Amino acid sequence: MSDRRNRPLSPSTKLAQALRYLDRETGAIVPPIQPSATYARDEDYAVRRSYMYRRDGNPTTEQAEAIIADLEGAVDCMLFSSGMSACMSVIDTLKPGDHVVVPEVMYHGVLQQFQRYAKLHRLEVSYYRPGDLDALRDACRKGKTRLVWVESPNNPDWDVTDIAAAAELAHAAGAKLLTDCTGTPPCATRALELGADFSFHSATKYLNGHSDVTAGALSVRNMDAWWEEIEGHRKLQGTVLQSFDAFLLIRGMRTLTLRYERATLNALRIATHFEGHPQVRKVLYPGLESHPDHDIAKRQTHGMYGGMMSIIVKGDEQAAIDVARFCQLFYPATSLGGVESLIEHRKTVSGEGFKVHPALLRLSIGIEDADDLIADLEQALDRALG
Repeated sequence: MSDRRNRPLSPSTKLAQALRYLDRETGAIVPPIQPSATYARDEDYAVRRSYMYRRDGNPTTEQAEAIIADLEGAVDCMLFSSGMSACMSVIDTLKPGDHVVVPEVMYHGVLQQFQRYAKLHRLEVSYYRPGDLDALRDACRKGKTRLVWVESPNNPDWDVTDIAAAAELAHAAGAKLLTDCTGTPPCATRALELGADFSFHSATKYLNGHSDVTAGALSVRNMDAWWEEIEGHRKLQGTVLQSFDAFLLIRGMRTLTLRYERATLNALRIATHFEGHPQVRKVLYPGLESHPDHDIAKRQTHGMYGGMMSIIVKGDEQAAIDVARFCQLFYPATSLGGVESLIEHRKTVSGEGFKVHPALLRLSIGIEDADDLIADLEQALDRALG
């Protein structure tokens, strides 16, 4: 008979119990909030732990980082005060003149920053179409490219890039691969195990899942001088995640698997319902078998495609905006990955100069009743296009 006492725990079990957290003194099973801004040294005037001031970190944030690192299979994780601050800590530690390869369609905030640095001649930037490995290979410069950025699936078209193949191409050029898997958190996709060097998540989204925290998570496969430089950048910029936000993030992550599974089920039902709909030009969702990257998505997420999808409605840009306006259950708000469903007209949010169809609506499907959400979209489409 096998020894069941030493059976490895599943990720969902470890998440639910916050890595089996237990306060040895009080028996508390919920990690506490440590609000102190400074920490006294010991009797030998040595730093007691890895921090002595709030910018270094705090015990609550350290616990949240340990949970994410375990879930990612990472050697280390750092939490930042926002997703953009995490991204900027990577971008700002690139050296002047470094060459980077990024998708031509991705989260607009990061894309705009790469474009700005290219105009300032701080970085050399090449672009590739998401999911197109040949274009990615052509964009890399052996011995010159330092970083390849992959967003999989990409926002807001939900094209899927093969992370393992992208890692091989990046490493062949002598570059590191960073994956933004915000839409497919590590309960679905473990990018570091697929070969990525850095894994990034806007923890505001699925990791937290309740739209009450802004945070960014950056995990690493192997620690090196670059990682240490990123850590120093976070400290000097003062962008470490604060303890109360880390507490909320831990609380949210304990239900990540349940929330993500429900969002996937809802999104697949909604995508299937509106595929071929007379008022919808196209449904963009990797969980559909008709999606060109479905097989890659299925392999990378183990069938956990998530709740992010887009629809391109029939009609013009104003018609799409009207659909968003007329929804009664979907909140017309920017973000994703929360328990509530959101809808946004992406071109309005991303602005001019961003490659997005003018009639595209991005949907973040929550955990509500799927029939209610379908009915809400139906009535909004009828009012806008009927």
